[in-house]
Amino acid sequence: MDKRLFLLDAFALIYRAYFGLAKTPFYNSKGMNTTAVFGFTNTLVDLIQKEKPTHIAVCFDTAAPTEREKEFEDYKAHREEAPEDIIVALPYIRKIIEAFKIPIVEFDGYEADDVIGTLAKKAEKDGYKVYMVTPDKDYGQLVSEKINIYKPPFLGRPAEVLGPEEVKAKWEIDDVIKVIDILGMMGDSSDNIPGLPGVGEKTAKKFVQEYGSVEGLLDNIDKLKGKMQQNVAENKELAMLSKKLATIVTDLPIDLDEEKLIMEEPDKEKLTELFNELEFRTLGKRIIGEQYSVLATEGRQRNLFGEETGSVTGSVSITAAAEAKAPMEKNASNTPHTYHIVDTEEKMKKLVKKLSEQKEFCFDTESTHVDANLAELVGLAFSFKVHEGYYVPCPPDRKESMKIVSLFKPVLENEQILKIGQNIKYDMLLLKWYDVEVKAPMFDTMLAHFVIDPDSRHNMDILAENFLRYETIHIEDLIGKKGKGQGNMRDVAVEKVAEYSAEDADVTLQLKEIFVPMVKEKEVDEVFTDVEMPLVPVLADMEYVGVKIDHDFLSDYSNQMQKEIELVEKEVYDLAGVRFNLASPKQLGDVLFEKLKIPYAGKKTKTGQYSTDEDTLSKVAKDNPIVSKILDYRELTKLKSTYVDALPAMINPKTGRVHTDFNQAIAATGRLSSNNPNLQNIPIRTNRGKEIRKAFIPRDEDHVLLSCDYSQIELRIIAALSEDENMIEAFRNGLDIHTATAAKVFGVDLKAVTPDMRRNAKAVNFGIAYGQTAFGLSMGLGISRTEAQDIITNYQKQFPGVSRLMANNIQFAREHGYVKTIKGRKRWLRDINSANQTVRSQAERLAINSPIQGSAADMIKLAMISIYRVFQKEKFKTKMTLQVHDELVFDVYQPELDLVKEIVTEKMIHAIEMKVPIAVGAGVGRNWLDAH
Repeated sequence: MDKRLFLLDAFALIYRAYFGLAKTPFYNSKGMNTTAVFGFTNTLVDLIQKEKPTHIAVCFDTAAPTEREKEFEDYKAHREEAPEDIIVALPYIRKIIEAFKIPIVEFDGYEADDVIGTLAKKAEKDGYKVYMVTPDKDYGQLVSEKINIYKPPFLGRPAEVLGPEEVKAKWEIDDVIKVIDILGMMGDSSDNIPGLPGVGEKTAKKFVQEYGSVEGLLDNIDKLKGKMQQNVAENKELAMLSKKLATIVTDLPIDLDEEKLIMEEPDKEKLTELFNELEFRTLGKRIIGEQYSVLATEGRQRNLFGEETGSVTGSVSITAAAEAKAPMEKNASNTPHTYHIVDTEEKMKKLVKKLSEQKEFCFDTESTHVDANLAELVGLAFSFKVHEGYYVPCPPDRKESMKIVSLFKPVLENEQILKIGQNIKYDMLLLKWYDVEVKAPMFDTMLAHFVIDPDSRHNMDILAENFLRYETIHIEDLIGKKGKGQGNMRDVAVEKVAEYSAEDADVTLQLKEIFVPMVKEKEVDEVFTDVEMPLVPVLADMEYVGVKIDHDFLSDYSNQMQKEIELVEKEVYDLAGVRFNLASPKQLGDVLFEKLKIPYAGKKTKTGQYSTDEDTLSKVAKDNPIVSKILDYRELTKLKSTYVDALPAMINPKTGRVHTDFNQAIAATGRLSSNNPNLQNIPIRTNRGKEIRKAFIPRDEDHVLLSCDYSQIELRIIAALSEDENMIEAFRNGLDIHTATAAKVFGVDLKAVTPDMRRNAKAVNFGIAYGQTAFGLSMGLGISRTEAQDIITNYQKQFPGVSRLMANNIQFAREHGYVKTIKGRKRWLRDINSANQTVRSQAERLAINSPIQGSAADMIKLAMISIYRVFQKEKFKTKMTLQVHDELVFDVYQPELDLVKEIVTEKMIHAIEMKVPIAVGAGVGRNWLDAH
């Protein structure tokens, strides 16, 4: 029998999961942070399913003092407290491990490393192939032909198995046992292993290569020079202690109980309970299977049209047996409901009459494409009573579909009826192609949840699970999984589409009832009612209109770039003296840092390769022409593939224009994002990047592009919120804020400010909104940390209101658990009072930044709403087409230009009234670059 034992380092995997997913944490509906539990469990499930271990155990540290702490009082003394979210997660993780029937192994006085080391060595003798499942580098000392490190997949990186050869290559040694000597010399700040002063990883490797071990180094102190000789001579005992602390114990009195280690079938009942409580729906299905959703028998009842209903159009009665088996969550099989297929004109007219009598109704569209500008309508669904819905199928024939939709046009355009939807912008945009303008008032459940809890996920399936304990029918069950083989709703039987679509409308109606009081309770009704909902028709119209792209320009620019790429490529090969694959980081690293001996300042990657990312190369580009050429090559190839060659493929065949998709519910600060193309990422810092804007042009000769953008809006908001007199005065006097800041910080007259002074002041001005530190400023400007700290200290003295604003924001967050914008948009900061400094510091940065960036986001959104309303009222031919950061772009009908420029500028300036003057720049041109 092939015996394969997997030993999991619990805390290493838990911490990796928690901090690796910190930017997109998971919360269940009870507000518990489930990130650590989800990440660890996902790793465990993935391991079991892919590697199919025959034997397995999970090893934990215990709370008892360790032998290392007795040996060295400071061992792990400065390690931060575990984040509260991890402490809360631990009991659940242990319960999940127990439900998988996997033994937990721990030993008081020793760490998980020692437990794993002992079990691994014993198992090796008994013929096992052992895999130590951990991201921890220390385990390299244990590796042998039978013992490997197994690094699970993480954040898109594949699983990695390290045997003796991989470990030796990584550490540049000839025997894995020498990992201990390297760790002993260089120390480990996370464990507070001191190591030798002045010895880092690079020097430790060199010493081990030359002297073999810590003991060998200590025997050859006389061969060392200068300060290093003194450091080693004075710290002999520290070196030996550090080596001992870094040595994993392999002889603990722990038995290798093979029977207990056998991988068994999990206790699915216990896992179901845990996954239901944690709301791990996908993991539940992966482990427990489709039976995680319980099927039920069907019943019949009369519908609106007096007909007896069948499986789709009928209600569902639950048998006692099914009810007993049902998990906490509900679904279409175990929840009574009545969904009607409305497939005749008579039924449609009855439904229209019923809808017209309602104060509100929910509606949803089914279509053939995720892009509403390319989609055909497959059907309409309505619900105005919980657990009841109506589905109106629309045929492929467009004329016939138009006739059907026209029947519902009056109720969808009725300004006395509230229309409810989930991501209602999509439905509005699709219906625009069928001559329907869905009119306010409207309520979007996705946006309601977004203002309630901006950092969570807002898709309907998740919301239904969290707030209704209801599992919706998944679209993949109808049209297949994403990929080339996926079909569309036109291919699905109308009965199935009806069940799916009517359920969407029904569930959305139920969510609305939950979110209405929550919006008020959370006091985010102003930002929802005045900002997010009125913006929906604005964005729908912008997406519908689109922007024209100059295909010929892009084609010419692509050819020009290809010639530049080939020229730069040749120059790189000439400078290198060898041809190699420029797209291969490994080959590039070897050429630059091995063959050409360019000094390497960075750290090697986890696989032992030289890092060749932009940050690393930028540090040596100035002194090495080949590196500058490589950065040129990368810029050219990226711009060409991402924009120049990609934009023509995004042109809609129906309109000849590009229609980006604006997203309201992604950035937690409230800023808009966009897809296809991602307008926010079109580069503007380089001349080559700016050229791409030339491709965006007016619709015809009668139109021009107008670009209007806020000048330094976040700094003006900082000035207004902080009420700092010096900052406000600079803006009121119309001074260049960076020059004015430099004059104050460096204590010179405005005319005496040098370009370097202004550059430094600009870095601080833009850095303060993100919690700029002396270290960050020094790295960004290439100055010493002392000089950077002096600049920040002087800044704080000259602009004391800004420091007060930052401190007040943090204090407010600590007391209330959130910060808010001028318009009341909230950002919840669950970790603001965390005992863990890393976690707390991240929350403090958000406390400083979110009110500023969020207020800027609210401001441009309010301006867009006001501008759109004037355009609608005056029936202008001019259209707003793009929004990027603090800029709006308009396709202006030339006779309207002067009036439009005046309206846009005025509405942007007065979107939110503040004590600081708001400045807006406006430019006109035959393309976006000229206008900008």
